[in-house]
Amino acid sequence: DNGLSGVIRQDPLGLVRIYVQANQYEASTAVGRPEIQKFVEALHEARADGGIFATTSRFTPEAVAYAYNAVPRVVLIDGPALSDLMIRKNIRCVDQQT
Repeated sequence: DNGLSGVIRQDPLGLVRIYVQANQYEASTAVGRPEIQKFVEALHEARADGGIFATTSRFTPEAVAYAYNAVPRVVLIDGPALSDLMIRKNIRCVDQQT
């Protein structure tokens, strides 16, 4: 997926493209600056207007600082924020074991 999990088209013509990277990690594993840098590079290659990096875990302070100044703009969503969004938007989850 070249570091991009999906795309959100903000308008019917697809002029504004927001790319998403979603990763599931253990709660004890933090996403660091190198992962965010790779994501930003992928955004540049895709000529994206912005990006959302979502994880079930958390971000390091260095990752947060890098994302804050990144161009194109990157929004970070950690596990607690993801849970909050899902609750507010009434998105149901099912615990499934494989």
